[in-house]
Amino acid sequence: MALMRRIRLFIWGEVPATKTERTLLLKIDWFILSYCCLMYFSNYLDRSNVSNAYVSGMREELSMHGTQFNQINTIFTCGYIVGMIPNNLMLQVVPPRIWFPSMQIVWGVLTFCTSAVTNVQQIYAIRFFQGIAESSTFVGTHYILGSWYKPGELGKRSGIFTSSGLIGTLFSGVLQAAVYTHLNGVSGRSGWRWLFIIDGVITMPIALYGFLMFPDVPTTTKAFYLSEEERLLSCERLESEKDKDIEHGHLSWDIVRRVLGRWRWYGCSLLFAVSGETESFGSNNLMGQWLKAIGGFTVPQIDYYPSGMTAFAIASTLVCATWTDATKSRARWPVLVYMSIAGIVASVCILVWSSPIGLKFFAYYLAGATYAGQATTFAWANQICADDHQERAVVLASMNMWNNVVNAWWPLVFYPATDAPRFTKGTWAMIGTCIATLLVTYLVWYLERREKQERARIHAHDDD
Repeated sequence: MALMRRIRLFIWGEVPATKTERTLLLKIDWFILSYCCLMYFSNYLDRSNVSNAYVSGMREELSMHGTQFNQINTIFTCGYIVGMIPNNLMLQVVPPRIWFPSMQIVWGVLTFCTSAVTNVQQIYAIRFFQGIAESSTFVGTHYILGSWYKPGELGKRSGIFTSSGLIGTLFSGVLQAAVYTHLNGVSGRSGWRWLFIIDGVITMPIALYGFLMFPDVPTTTKAFYLSEEERLLSCERLESEKDKDIEHGHLSWDIVRRVLGRWRWYGCSLLFAVSGETESFGSNNLMGQWLKAIGGFTVPQIDYYPSGMTAFAIASTLVCATWTDATKSRARWPVLVYMSIAGIVASVCILVWSSPIGLKFFAYYLAGATYAGQATTFAWANQICADDHQERAVVLASMNMWNNVVNAWWPLVFYPATDAPRFTKGTWAMIGTCIATLLVTYLVWYLERREKQERARIHAHDDD
C-alpha cells in the first residue's frame, strides 16, 4: 500500500486534504483539461495537416515550388504573432468560456475554406487569419491553468495539455494516411482536401462543448456543476499559496511599467524564443520531407513514419512534467537540459550522412524529446509570475510571441524545402540552438534564485 501511495503521489501529486477539495479538483480536471486538450488537439491537427497535405498531393495539385511551403508556415506565424498578446489580454475582458470557443469557430470555418483553394495565394490569406485565431489557444490555456492550479499540480496538467497538441500531430499523420487511402478521389476531391473538411468537422462540436462547460477562472466562475462551497474553495486553496495573485481583469496602463521594469518578461521571453526552436525538426516535418526526397516510401508510409517522433515527444513531455511536479523544489530547468542534450545527439547522427537509415530514424525520433520543454517552460513562467496575474498573462503570451517572431524567418533561412533531404544548415543550427538553450536556462535559473533570496530577505526584515 505504501508503494502504491508513492506511485500515486508521483503520478498525480499530493492528495487534497478534504473530500470537498478532492471533488473540486476532479471537476476542474475534467472540465478544464477535457475542453482545453480537445481545443488544442484540433488546433495542432489543423497545423499538422498542412504539412501532411503538402507531401500528400497538395504541392503537385497547386503547382507549388521552391520555398512556398515555408512561406505558408511563415505567414501563419505572422498572424500568430499579431494575435498573441491581444488574445491573452482579451481573456481579462471577455469570459474565457466565450472567447476560446469563438476563436475556435473562426479557425474551423477557415479550415473548411482551405479544402476549396485553387492556388497557393489563397492559402496564404487563410493561414494568416487562422494564425490570429489559433494564437488564443496555447498561451491562453497556460494562463487558465496557472489561475486554477497550485505549483505542485501545474506541471503535469501543463504536460497533459501540451501532449494533446502532440496527439493532434500524431493523429494527423494517421488521419491523412487513412483519408488518402479511402477518400482520395471521392466526389472529385483529392485526399488532402478531404483532410481539411474532416478537420473542420472535428473542430465545431468541441467549440460548442466549450460554450456550455468551460468554467472561466476561480474569481468569476459561474459553472453550474460547481457548488457555492466549491467556488469559494477554488479561490481559498490558491490564496494559501505564498505570493499568489488570484485576481482577474481590471486592466490598467500600470501593467506596462510592471512588466518592463522586471527581469521576468525579458528572461522568460528569451528562454522560449530560443528553446522553442529546438522543435524545428518536428515543426518543419523534416523527417517526412527526408523520406519523400530519398524515395522508396509510399505516401501512407511518409505520413505514418514521422509519427514515431511525435510519440516520443508525448512520452517525454508527460514523464518530464510529472517528474518536475514530484520534486520538492518544483525545479523545471532539468527538462531543458535533457531536451538540449537529446537535440545535440540527434543532430550529430543526422549530420553523419553515411550513417544507416535506421540510425537516422533513431535520430529523428530522439529529436521528439525537444518538445518536452513546452509544458515545463510555461509551468516555470507561471510559477515565476504567480504574484501578478496581469504580468503573468503578458509574459506567457510574449514567450510564445517572441518564439514565433524567430520562427517566422527561421525555417526560411535554415530549413527551406529545397535543402531536403540533408538540411545541413538546419542541423548545425539545431546544435547551436541547443547550446544557447542551456545558457539561457542557466540565466533564468540564476535570476529566479536571486529574486527569491531578495524576497526572503524582505520577509525576514518585516518579521523583525
